[in-house]
Amino acid sequence: METEKIKETIHMISDENLDVRTITMGISLLDCIDSDSDVACERIYQKITTKAKNLVEVGHQIEIEYGIPIINKRISVTPISIVAAASNDKDYFKYAQTLDKAAKALGVNFIGGFSALVQKGYQTGDLKLIRSLPRVLAETDLVCASVNVGSTRSGINMDAVAEMGKVIKQASELSFMSNTKLVVFCNAVEDNPFMAGAFHGVGERDTVINVGVSGPGVVKHALEEVKGSPMDVVAETIKQTAFKVTRMGQLVGTLASERLGVPFGIVDLSLAPTPAVGDSVAQILEEIGLEQVGTHGTTAALALLNDAVKKGGIMACSHVGGLSGAFIPVSEDAGMIDGVNSGSLNIEKLEAMTAVCSVGLDMIAIPGKTPAETISAMIADEAAIGMINNKTTAVRVLPIQGKSVGDTVEFGGLLGHAPVMAVNSASSADMIHRGGLIPAPIHSFKN
Repeated sequence: METEKIKETIHMISDENLDVRTITMGISLLDCIDSDSDVACERIYQKITTKAKNLVEVGHQIEIEYGIPIINKRISVTPISIVAAASNDKDYFKYAQTLDKAAKALGVNFIGGFSALVQKGYQTGDLKLIRSLPRVLAETDLVCASVNVGSTRSGINMDAVAEMGKVIKQASELSFMSNTKLVVFCNAVEDNPFMAGAFHGVGERDTVINVGVSGPGVVKHALEEVKGSPMDVVAETIKQTAFKVTRMGQLVGTLASERLGVPFGIVDLSLAPTPAVGDSVAQILEEIGLEQVGTHGTTAALALLNDAVKKGGIMACSHVGGLSGAFIPVSEDAGMIDGVNSGSLNIEKLEAMTAVCSVGLDMIAIPGKTPAETISAMIADEAAIGMINNKTTAVRVLPIQGKSVGDTVEFGGLLGHAPVMAVNSASSADMIHRGGLIPAPIHSFKN
């Protein structure tokens, strides 16, 4: 590398919060399936602890040798609803305990894949897994869960949407932290390295290394150098910055792949904010020219940002995947929190923003008294945006028992804190109780 580029990268890391957010090892559990759940769980534990035994150590080595912060070392596995379907267990808590035990033995931050893919209907294990979720989320520490309720190709499973509203409500009554580890998707991707939505798709290799890179502060700093320039200059600046960040992610992924003896999968360049000062996606949008995030023009600015990030990533690496774009989790972004507190940003505006960003309604605290049907309706709205626009959307909402609009809840660490936001008080219950399937859109027929 040229000296100036080395200095630039050092500056990005030390002053602008550039980091590798996660190295995630994806592990297939298809060869662990057994009708005896005790046998299956033993196989699962042995495979995970064998394949990922050096993951944390290798991550630390790369950090020390290259000076690149690697914030999380994680594991994703085959959706457990598939793996556990052969058993006759009434629920799948045993499988979740096994994942939690393996993750703790290895010292990883999280393990994802307590998941079900139900976009067109339930198979044998799906409903068992979904109904296990409240207990699993409350009684395990490191297990993350996801449920895919819709897709552009299949439509939206409204029975699953209704069920997930109940699950989120029940989980919130057991622990206010439970739903931080649960994502409801439409068009979920199989190679996402970010939690809580990561799982190892059945079309993936047996074992793979995926890398998630982040750096909102780097993008904001780059835009400070082009104040007042036209929007095409803004887009080009973001694209060039994304290129540099993705190259760093590719370097880390390649090194981890070689040292672990595991194939390299993808780099996911997602601008994922943290509560740290200067590490905010909202502040990038404000640097583009908004007085405060949430005002008119926010969706347009976010669309430009998301697209430019993807273009820069694709230029830098032929193995870009996952979600790759901009995340807008309220509790993890200081600028988003300021927008909510000022009244500039509400759930309706966030929903509009999700039509052009990488995911959806993320880390949003809502009153604990919010009905399950209202939560289901929020999921349905997001799934509809994803289905019609052929993109991934997601919901991670957090009913907080005993809290009302305007109160604040502390989650701690990278999850930050969140103001409790207002939801529409008009009922959606009759619609949700209809159930059934919202058919796939006409443009889903590509063959």
